Amino acid sequence: MLLAIDVGNTRIKSAVFEGNTLLDIAIFTKLDLQKNIQIILDLYPKTTDLVVASVGNVDERAFLVWGKRVNIYFVTHKTPFPFQNLYATPLTLGMDRMVLASGAVLQFPKQNRLVIDAGTCVTYDFINNNDNYLGGAISPGIRLRYEVLHGYTANLPLLSIENFEKDKNQDLKLDLIGNSTQQSIHSGVINGIVNEIDGFINQYREQYPKFIIILTGGDADFLAKRLKNTIFANSNFLLESLNQTYQYKTKND
Repeated sequence: MLLAIDVGNTRIKSAVFEGNTLLDIAIFTKLDLQKNIQIILDLYPKTTDLVVASVGNVDERAFLVWGKRVNIYFVTHKTPFPFQNLYATPLTLGMDRMVLASGAVLQFPKQNRLVIDAGTCVTYDFINNNDNYLGGAISPGIRLRYEVLHGYTANLPLLSIENFEKDKNQDLKLDLIGNSTQQSIHSGVINGIVNEIDGFINQYREQYPKFIIILTGGDADFLAKRLKNTIFANSNFLLESLNQTYQYKTKND
């Protein structure tokens, strides 16, 4: 069994795999890292390997304490990946984006792929059908947009997706013209990010008429219901990709 851990900007996600079968998922804060690894390893004592991909500020020593119990591997830029990285600054490309690109190549071979990860940031990553990673884009995610509106103005309240869903009773319809400050903020944030993603997809389609779109991240399910374009939505795609990247690495050592 394999324990895959994704250290993000705001939280940590983990998954236990047996082969390609996902057995369990846990989401926790960095402060609860040690406690949750202990719980997971106790629940799945047959776990032999732990693989970590990190863009967050967590010391590797927090994982190395488990070195006597499991084999530990940190995904780095030296890890073998199933694509050629054509990024102009390859060493600045985040591990999360590299792992997502790897999963896209391994799960959808010989296709043009656009991976959209909707989390703290929204990242766009394009890998063509020759398995060349070309690059993409980075923009603020939903939570960041709400926080920036509140933090950089004097009077705008701090809202969230949870406020929106409560206010609208989870109705998918969002008025374009907000009739209050709160509804105007929701309209700007949610309509803004939906139109951004659909717009990016349409622009990519002008250059690549045929490609698969993979939407993942913490806000994937929320956004998938609202996008006009046909997508493959999988909020666990990064964890699955981390498992597959590790398998690819072990076969190609």
